[in-house]
Amino acid sequence: MNKLPCILNSFIKGVETLSKACGIFAAICLASACLAVCHMVLVRYAFGIATIWQTEFVTFAVVAATLIGSPYVLLTRGHVTVDLLPHYLAEQPRRWLALTASLCAWAACAVLAWTGWTYFHEAWTFGWTTESVWGPPLWIPLLPLPIGLGILTLQYTVDILCLLSGRPLSSNNLDVVEDT
Repeated sequence: MNKLPCILNSFIKGVETLSKACGIFAAICLASACLAVCHMVLVRYAFGIATIWQTEFVTFAVVAATLIGSPYVLLTRGHVTVDLLPHYLAEQPRRWLALTASLCAWAACAVLAWTGWTYFHEAWTFGWTTESVWGPPLWIPLLPLPIGLGILTLQYTVDILCLLSGRPLSSNNLDVVEDT
């Protein structure tokens, strides 16, 4: 009995679950950014008190939502695509084009995840802080870069494995594959 399809299914399901969790986290980041903006408006205009942390927090939260939410966007195919060429291709050339694009994107994301990790590590090691009055540690806004792009690299790995094995790219159709 070949255990490889079972392991592959487990890996795919695990990465897809992680990507879905990233989507939830991104939604929480955006909601917290909205609440911070509301707080800033209320404090500044209703009470006439200066704000310190809200603008920087909103920037950090939106960037984190964008980077950490990207695996979910890839999973759900929520990104904008130009499918003029694939539309006119047969199934096999369309798969090869998708595989080539996924491999290029995988390489770019892997490089960015690694460089993001080294940048985060430097900020952590040297105790860098932002230059604002609030002055939070800089590793906090830098952490979403290696996390988001690292998980995005895993999601691209799943896409590549699905393309190579002839599986559908959507988790909704994964149950069709037999564990033989």
